[in-house]
Amino acid sequence: MSPMQTAPQEKRPPFDFRGYRVVVAGASKGIGRSIALAFAGAGASVSICARGQAALGTVAYELATLGVTAHAQRCDLADPGAIIEFIDASAAALGGIDVLVNNASGYGFGEGDDAWLADFNVDLMAAVRASRAALPHLAKSEHASILHTSSIAALHPRPTTPPYGAMKAALSHYTTSQALTLAGQRIRVNAIAPGSIEFADGLWDRCKREDPARYATVLAKIPFGRYGTPDDVAHAALFLASPWAGWITGQTICVDGGQQLNG
Repeated sequence: MSPMQTAPQEKRPPFDFRGYRVVVAGASKGIGRSIALAFAGAGASVSICARGQAALGTVAYELATLGVTAHAQRCDLADPGAIIEFIDASAAALGGIDVLVNNASGYGFGEGDDAWLADFNVDLMAAVRASRAALPHLAKSEHASILHTSSIAALHPRPTTPPYGAMKAALSHYTTSQALTLAGQRIRVNAIAPGSIEFADGLWDRCKREDPARYATVLAKIPFGRYGTPDDVAHAALFLASPWAGWITGQTICVDGGQQLNG
């Protein structure tokens, strides 16, 4: 090796989560999968859940290959009893809980009661119920935090997704109330509001194939000139759960390349 050459540097996560126990509710694909893998890649023990067993098993295998303690359990996050079972099983498998990530969505894009109830039960109440179940475990942690996945849809009216936007707005408001309530126990609570995130077989990946004109219209409104990736959101999650964000609570952080600035 010449004096001007250097050995290739191993790419390391910017945060060290060794010793942390992280639970990600809704992690079989997209943002949830990336958040779970990012925490595991930084050394955390991770528990995940999802409704679909096949996709859940794939992510569980990916976690196991990273050499950390991993737990996966099928769970319908619209079912209150199933949430309690999942949180209790996660705490038992990991030896406690330090970080809870509420990531699931009911994706209620219509105007019927079914769409409203799907978003109410999954986007909002699943986060409420999982937080309630995890609280006794979080209260024992020295670095406890809760993260909710909101959306920039919570910030502006959207004629095509009223239930989704309304429940994400409620989730962002709940983040502030929950943060105030839990501050005395030194449990931080924050939310991430992603913009349009593209990943394989996700909403915008399908839109690119099925409705390229709409895909292009949305892309044109993103100042950074690209759709977001699940890793963009995962990086924000790691920061907010880390000691570097130790005095940040009650905030909703947009991860959108400036998309919400254009309404």
